[in-house]
Amino acid sequence: MREPGPIIIVCTANICRSPMGQGLLAHALAGQPAPLNKLKVISAGVAARTGELASEHSVFALKRVGIDIASHRSTPLTQQLLDQALCVLVMTDSHKAMIEIQAAPVPKNLHLFRDFLPKAAKKEISDPYGSSLKTYEACRDEMVEAIPSIIAYLKTLVSKAKA
Repeated sequence: MREPGPIIIVCTANICRSPMGQGLLAHALAGQPAPLNKLKVISAGVAARTGELASEHSVFALKRVGIDIASHRSTPLTQQLLDQALCVLVMTDSHKAMIEIQAAPVPKNLHLFRDFLPKAAKKEISDPYGSSLKTYEACRDEMVEAIPSIIAYLKTLVSKAKA
């Protein structure tokens, strides 16, 4: 049995939301029992340039909760990344639509980051780019709220991969 592929967190430029999502989910998974704590989390952007730093507010918003993403460098989303992924978590319906239009094949486990929350919950995570630190912290908190439901979903994917 081969190891499950990475979880890919996707936003637009891979400098604000997806690096925060990557840091938060990787941190949460590290505290889980095997095999969840062995899952790799990466991030990419549908319109990213290679090598850009994470935004200062993204770095600071995560530093405030004890997670360091200062070494993050942006990565464009590629078909190769999609093909390897255990699942792909995007921030907005437009990110999902871009992947569905451009990818061949479309990843079977493509979801919004907040898809697994109760139906009444807001599903999209708005872009904080250019906004205040408070907006970035609100964005971070929207992701934190979704983490337990993502972990529950990942447990089902990993158990299916074992079967």
